[in-house]
Amino acid sequence: MTDGNGGQGHRRGACGRRTWPARGRAAGLAVGAALAALLATGAPAGAQRRIGMLPVGASELRDTVALFSTDRAALGRRWTVEYSAARRARFARFYQDWQGRLRRIDFDRLGQEGRIDYVLLENRLRSELAQLRREERFATEMAPLVPFGGVITAFEEARRRFEPVDAPATAKQLAALAATADSLTKAVRARQAASITRPERIVAARAVGYLDDLQGTLRDFNRFYSGYDPIYSWWTADPYRRASTAMTAYTRALREVIVGIREGQPEPIIGDPIGAEGLREDLEAEMIAYTPQELIALAEREFAWIDAEKRKAAREMGFGDDAAAALEKVKQAYVPPGEQPELIRRLAREAVAFITEKDLVSVPPLADEIWRMEMMTPRAQLVSPFFLGGEVIQVSYPTDSMAHDDKLMSMRGNNPHFSMATVHHELIPGHHLQGYMTSRYQTHRNAFGTPFWTEGWSLWWEMLLWDQGFPKTPEDRMGMLFWRSHRLARIIFSLKVHLGEMTPQEAVDFLVTRVGHERANAEAEVRRSFNGTYSPLYQAGYMLGGLQIRSLYRELVGGGRMTAREFHDAILQGGRMPIEMVRARLTGARLTRDYRAAWKFIQ
Repeated sequence: MTDGNGGQGHRRGACGRRTWPARGRAAGLAVGAALAALLATGAPAGAQRRIGMLPVGASELRDTVALFSTDRAALGRRWTVEYSAARRARFARFYQDWQGRLRRIDFDRLGQEGRIDYVLLENRLRSELAQLRREERFATEMAPLVPFGGVITAFEEARRRFEPVDAPATAKQLAALAATADSLTKAVRARQAASITRPERIVAARAVGYLDDLQGTLRDFNRFYSGYDPIYSWWTADPYRRASTAMTAYTRALREVIVGIREGQPEPIIGDPIGAEGLREDLEAEMIAYTPQELIALAEREFAWIDAEKRKAAREMGFGDDAAAALEKVKQAYVPPGEQPELIRRLAREAVAFITEKDLVSVPPLADEIWRMEMMTPRAQLVSPFFLGGEVIQVSYPTDSMAHDDKLMSMRGNNPHFSMATVHHELIPGHHLQGYMTSRYQTHRNAFGTPFWTEGWSLWWEMLLWDQGFPKTPEDRMGMLFWRSHRLARIIFSLKVHLGEMTPQEAVDFLVTRVGHERANAEAEVRRSFNGTYSPLYQAGYMLGGLQIRSLYRELVGGGRMTAREFHDAILQGGRMPIEMVRARLTGARLTRDYRAAWKFIQ
């Protein structure tokens, strides 16, 4: 999984003017590409194809997409209040304006790269409008729990319009807000735990996050005037203090009584399911032409192959068909405290040497030089029990401050055989190489980032290196199979939780019994999946994206149309996008302005 620098955003971008590259600019791009190729490899640009670096065509809409992203980011800095109706209206108008701009472009005049950007941007705009409708539904559900949200929003948005503050009126509203929050706190504290339903907990958990945001907004509003405007300070000092205190008490009551989060106790995993319609919208945005039920069935079928391979490895290890016992032996093979960084260094070197020997992908020397390593804090390991990667690989391993059982679970879950897959997933040829290339090629397409491309790429390498014989021992194969079963389990539990067919706690149990996770690691995995940090389909995107790339690899490399190196370099140089559009780019598939996902990649 990528870290914060992995370029994996889920809210995206904008454009203003129609831009067609002039002849001189196109020539400049060609010269620039040749120079970049020469600097990167020490070889003339014409030699690139021989070493697997395919030339990258320029899209006529490159500047258009970049402008869209820049404009959208600017609007995001202006409209900062979460769940604001005015913010939603402004962004809806922005996206609708962009839909109109796209329709005025002569699609038939575009080359394939331009058509790809057109389809990607049109898909993005549709998805963003759907997200706004979902946000409106969420806001409506929270309104009874946060009836004063509109008051704070109005304060901040009036300030952003540079309207003069009415200090007496503001003081009156703050006093009323404090009284409302006090009343709500009493009502919540009076609730009996047995009367609280799961839907209530879900909405309350979302409302707690919203209340935290609102307190920050109110604090910013007050900071702007307090001490600078003497009339404001005179009127509002006490009402503001009481409002802030009352909101804090109410947020705590909601968190403890309704959500069930109490100080010093394990935090429950709540989640925020988006339902069947939400999944349909998100799958459409990811250009996946399957239903959630079809994807769950796919994962369950893939498990059969993994189970057979686990039994085969277990027999080679001397455990007969007892794969669970074999997995337990693998977990016990952890390195002593203090030696994990050396293990990571060795595994990283082995992966680069292997893919170089097999000529599977181009590895620029600078990319291999600049990656770094940091240790993850005990707190971060509560939600990331394994490695995170990119240019900096963040290593999960116990510290002396952790409880004894937690230390053992961390070491067992990050043993060398498990880590064999995670290191190359996070570094080279995985996320680090990915980030290196996407910061240098087709950078405008970072606006179209998707976990199916980001995580699917790294997962695909786990599959390909397996096929190429990278794991040498049955213990190594067991470690890689553990991770592949983990990715399949993610498809099942993430989709089922969002469909309402599984609770987060059942997802934890599923990871323990079906995959073989340590319970603490399973809890961290599920917590990360549903704490709002990642999009609903993120966890499913690993294996599904990998299966998409596998299908495309078989079509193009297996069909003799590309070498493995050409295939992988072309994906990296094409930029971030749904895998269906990667296929359109590599095969030259015919695109229309109203293109929709249709590729059936399940084999």
